Amino acid sequence: MATFLYRLGRLAFRRRHFVALIWVALLTLAGFAAASAHTAGNTSFSVPGTEAQKAFDLLEQRFPGMSADGGTARVVFKAPAGEKMTDAANKDTAQKTVDALGEGSEVASVADPYKADAVSKDGTIAYASVKYKVPGMELEEGTREALEEAAQDARDAGLTVEVGGDALQAQPETGAGEIIGIAVAAVVLVITFGSLVAAGLPLLTALIGVGIGVSAITALASALDLGSTTSTLASMIGLAVGIDYALFVVSRYRTELAEGREREEAAGRAVGTAGSAVVFAGLTVVIALVGLSVVNIPMLTKMGVAAAGTVAIAVLIALTMIPALLGYAGRRVKPAGEKSRLLGGARAARKAASAKATKAAKPNMGTRWAKFVVRRPIAVLLLGVVGLGAAAVPAASMELGIGDDSSLPTSTTQRRAYDLLSDGFGPGFNGPLVVVVDAKASDDPDAAFTEVTDRIKGLENVATVTPAAPNEAGDTATITVIPASEPSSVTTEDLVHAIRDAGTDIKADTEADVLVTGTTAMNTDIAQKLNDALIPYLALVVGLAFLLLIVVFRSILVPLKAALGFLLSVMAALGAVVAVFQWGWMADLVGVDETRPIVAIMPIFMIGVVFGLAMDYEVFLVTRMREAYIHGEKPSQAVVTGFNHGARVVTAAAVIMIAVFAGFVGSSEAMVKMIGFGLAIAVFFDAFIVRMAIVPAVLALLGKRAWWLPKWLDRVLPNVDVEGEGLRMQGDRAHSSGPSGPGDVRGAGPGEEQGLVKV
Repeated sequence: MATFLYRLGRLAFRRRHFVALIWVALLTLAGFAAASAHTAGNTSFSVPGTEAQKAFDLLEQRFPGMSADGGTARVVFKAPAGEKMTDAANKDTAQKTVDALGEGSEVASVADPYKADAVSKDGTIAYASVKYKVPGMELEEGTREALEEAAQDARDAGLTVEVGGDALQAQPETGAGEIIGIAVAAVVLVITFGSLVAAGLPLLTALIGVGIGVSAITALASALDLGSTTSTLASMIGLAVGIDYALFVVSRYRTELAEGREREEAAGRAVGTAGSAVVFAGLTVVIALVGLSVVNIPMLTKMGVAAAGTVAIAVLIALTMIPALLGYAGRRVKPAGEKSRLLGGARAARKAASAKATKAAKPNMGTRWAKFVVRRPIAVLLLGVVGLGAAAVPAASMELGIGDDSSLPTSTTQRRAYDLLSDGFGPGFNGPLVVVVDAKASDDPDAAFTEVTDRIKGLENVATVTPAAPNEAGDTATITVIPASEPSSVTTEDLVHAIRDAGTDIKADTEADVLVTGTTAMNTDIAQKLNDALIPYLALVVGLAFLLLIVVFRSILVPLKAALGFLLSVMAALGAVVAVFQWGWMADLVGVDETRPIVAIMPIFMIGVVFGLAMDYEVFLVTRMREAYIHGEKPSQAVVTGFNHGARVVTAAAVIMIAVFAGFVGSSEAMVKMIGFGLAIAVFFDAFIVRMAIVPAVLALLGKRAWWLPKWLDRVLPNVDVEGEGLRMQGDRAHSSGPSGPGDVRGAGPGEEQGLVKV
């Protein structure tokens, strides 16, 4: 591995014009394709294998004119104080609005509130339901404008009017947080490298990688049914790992320069060593993201694959474009320990002699911290485990839900419409259950419909049951059930199960199938599906990554420790998400207007991403420790050496990733906001508590046992040479043969590189 990447790095350095041209061409091509594509909407949400999905599919089959996937709008009217919607003037205004809503080629139907029994019992609130022929995100702008104008005309007449549904749904906004996150990353890079040019390389390449990835997603959005959230999450993850991967390669390049190597040789060795870690770290992220497909929720699978694609692009850019740009930068990228003239490099050069003596006398902060942990491993280990365990406690109270208008800010008309409907028609009105009765096999379908309706009316927590509405064939009917409790409550979930249990008895009596769908039913089924898939997902992802890390570290206990540390950090992060978004702790700091259940697919998506990122830091930090250990250092000293070389860069990488993820907390999309916060806090826990404290403490306690590997397994496993031992051997031989410069092997041909480990 190291040999191949070493050659790739040198080739990219020499052929930098060609490499840069390829990436610019890819960016241009992807951008052109994205500009020519349709705007991404909300991906169609389906959960194969669940009862709610079966009922939805049955509706599309037996009620072809329903336009089940068409956009909807609920125009909610509230009369002025002291008046009612049944008053003549208010009724006239509402009916004029209904007439205006019915105009337009994309409108399928409009329900008059006075004919559809859509007026509240106290007469103060009414609503008109609008059904469209096309999905909400595909509505023409003129249709949306007509809807808004009709509502505004009613407001001008003195009514309070709000519009719910997906017809006015806008693309999620991220605000200025994204830009702030990138700005923080830029500052950290400048501080880390002491050079504007070196700091700019990771940012430039990360933006190019994200540009290619997101443009490709946009171009394929219509063909593959990719939603707007997919590109947002892909850009979030791609930007974070893109900066980090480039950071590690550039940092290693500067280290190689400091050791006296020529620039082309330094680029090759940086890609051969740090690039090897990037490859394996990227593979763990890709495995975790692609592994989301085992859950069998198409939307989740698409988000995972799209994000994995941006990670793969980030890896390729770090291995090829970074060495090419280093060739362009030339001497403007300084060796490690030197700063550019603009940032005080001249002053640093004048003080070089005294600084060198001071540096020898005073180790860097990473070294001092590692020595502290090695001296007190038990105390550090216990403190870290107990602290993360306490943070994970709220995760036991997690409630899952599907995002609806109740999760929107109170400043939006959709949220205000939701609240008005709850006030006028009860808390369960915004989460109706749709019962589908398939009586095709029944001898008396009408009797079956009547029995289902009567049985549901006799259940607890039922506010309203509408009469059965059969299709034209008369073999299938829908019954709308309004719960007495709010959609996200446990009692509403119990009602779903109660109807399904009653359906089992009804089938035995009438041969009619009773299926329950709707938002609440879908939420219940998703929660169950995710719970059932969690263990297989973790087994697949952790198992594959565990095998991969065994190959990287040639150890059993180090990968096991990495997996257990991940579980600690991800559970603590989920606990923090529950505490903020569900319990409301410090909610104002992240712009949470109201507590809500956690978006159902968010936890397992976050688990996949966090696992990949956790393995990133494990690979980057521990490979330097193993490199020191196999070169003869004692286990405890190898831990210190690893921190001496890697702690500063890993810290910078973690701060950058936290800043990038935190930038997405300002999104108006509930899931993006939750994932941004969850990933930011997870990286903090994993990088600074697990990898910087628990990992060195465990390695110090294990000693040589940490690097134990059965001899038979050692013979079977391929030697991927992540630490670049083959490159070191090559450098030693080249130096002894008298090359023109330290480590300069430019005169060596392919046949002379016999010391390299080849995979």
